[in-house]
Amino acid sequence: MQNLLSSDIAEVANNLGEAAHSFAGKTVLMTGSRGFLGRYFTEVFDYLNSHVLKEPCSFVGVDNLLTAGKAGEQVEARPNARFMVKSVIEKLEWNEPLDYVIHAAGVASPYYYRAYPLETLDVAITGTRNMLELANAQHARFTFFSSSEIYGDPDARHIPTPESYRGSVSCRGPRACYDESKRVGETLCYIFHETFGTATTTIRPFNVYGPGMQETDYRVLPNFASRIKAGKPLNIYGSGTQTRTFCYITDALTGFLLTILRGVPGEVYNIGNPEPEVSMQDLLATIERAVGRKIESNVIEYPDSYPADEPMRRCPDIRKARVQLKYEPHVPLEEGLRRFFSWTDQVFTGQS
Repeated sequence: MQNLLSSDIAEVANNLGEAAHSFAGKTVLMTGSRGFLGRYFTEVFDYLNSHVLKEPCSFVGVDNLLTAGKAGEQVEARPNARFMVKSVIEKLEWNEPLDYVIHAAGVASPYYYRAYPLETLDVAITGTRNMLELANAQHARFTFFSSSEIYGDPDARHIPTPESYRGSVSCRGPRACYDESKRVGETLCYIFHETFGTATTTIRPFNVYGPGMQETDYRVLPNFASRIKAGKPLNIYGSGTQTRTFCYITDALTGFLLTILRGVPGEVYNIGNPEPEVSMQDLLATIERAVGRKIESNVIEYPDSYPADEPMRRCPDIRKARVQLKYEPHVPLEEGLRRFFSWTDQVFTGQS
């Protein structure tokens, strides 16, 4: 818990309300359990067991620790939880009841999926099939973590982007190992649902951030936080006009858990915050308000380590999640950034 905000964990549990009781007495298996999202899931289930559920939920985490970093390696043991160091591209032997499979394993950071392109493909394709076969054999609900990256770079007609948009991505290039493997993972979920009746749901997260992100994650907000801590100017890549929406971790986790519990089998859900859609320059101004001071910045060319073909806009249409899941993000961007940078000020070393 020292790497996450305890108030955030309680907030997620409170957001779930009565829906959380559906986990009572159930067994949940989660791949990628030592990543940024996985560690939050671990703590949320621990909180539910301690404060909410009349009968505890059994949580099983699986991770090969490839990109988990120090934070992932240092997760403390929890009651009613156990952990296995294992790659999901290998079949998992399982002889116990199983109610939910959450397949969140993946190489999500552009820095890492450029370093591990084949592993990125394997976990989203072979790993997804292995976990689908397990869920199908156990009659468990299955949730696949896809990505908003599968939309590519939508034109203005498809912003905000609904789940029905088919995407515009390249099968060749430095991002293709991630984009295309997630698309194949979604296809596998569709096939298993249509062919075998497996209760699959798919989540497309949009730019989730919050305490617990690692300084070596190499995505925009950890990069900014590290440089602020070190007293260095922020580097804004490209023109600085590329836009994103950002979803604070408590809103994201609430949406993820509601999808796991209430998602219609066979369906796909955007989970994120549709507003505000901000440019990187606007983001800098919002960070300055959140931390209460002026911050130096430079607009620079993309470094060689950063994959080309970055989408210029990214903004979700979440009407489907609002209607079917009763999902609604609540944390404004400036408030989320205030929480995040207050946390990084205590935790990050400023070595970026």
